[in-house]
Amino acid sequence: MFNNFLFGAFPWLAIAAFAIGMFWRWRTDQFGWNTHSTQIYESKLLRLSSPLFHWAMVFVIIGHLMGLAFPKEWTRAVGISDTAYHWIATIPGTIAGIAALLGFAGLLYRRLVKRSVFLATSTSDKVMYVLLGLSLLSGFIATFSLQLLDIHGTHGYDYRETISPWIRQLLIFNVQPELMADVPWQFKVHVIAGFTIIAVWPFTHLVHAFSAPVGYTTRPYVVYRSRDQRTTSMQSHTAWEPIRSHRQQLDDNETPSHGA
Repeated sequence: MFNNFLFGAFPWLAIAAFAIGMFWRWRTDQFGWNTHSTQIYESKLLRLSSPLFHWAMVFVIIGHLMGLAFPKEWTRAVGISDTAYHWIATIPGTIAGIAALLGFAGLLYRRLVKRSVFLATSTSDKVMYVLLGLSLLSGFIATFSLQLLDIHGTHGYDYRETISPWIRQLLIFNVQPELMADVPWQFKVHVIAGFTIIAVWPFTHLVHAFSAPVGYTTRPYVVYRSRDQRTTSMQSHTAWEPIRSHRQQLDDNETPSHGA
């Protein structure tokens, strides 16, 4: 029952929490849909750690998608042997994992040591850092111990026989938790940590990963008041008067009055 819950019910509960949470966050907190940047408090460590972490995570995610989405038969069909695939996936994955851990360690150090940054860290940020660190560390331990050091003597654990078909079947509503029963605990911890991150994603500033400045290309220009002293004072205009151009304001001021 424990295995059925962790690898049958829990993943879909996490996916449901992600979908509902993202919708709720978008409807209720669009102003909070950002990175909560702390660059104003410290920029030197951020300038080094943030690009390293984010670019490494791009390659980590691509590697995960390729390993989970492509069946073994596909790579064999294009002439890639299982041994060759193992090293093609393991070596770049290890490099990307080390880079991601170094970037994450720099960001975490910055949060803990720089007092101004620490005071600007919310509770959700702290939870996010713990879960993200657990996911990264568990994935690196699984790759390093089972794939590189091969502590089980199996020439690397073949997750494409268990984890990959399990996740593919899960996403088409054909839950098969028995596929995960004999998976090494290192990969089990990594899978659970990954789905936990998915569940809490909408409630942290990780939502900024789904943002793109698409509207910047079509939004209108921001209109500023003129600082020219020759223009008429703002107090002399009614609130509903149309905005006039700079030249029109100057022309109005140069026009002689017809009163006295």
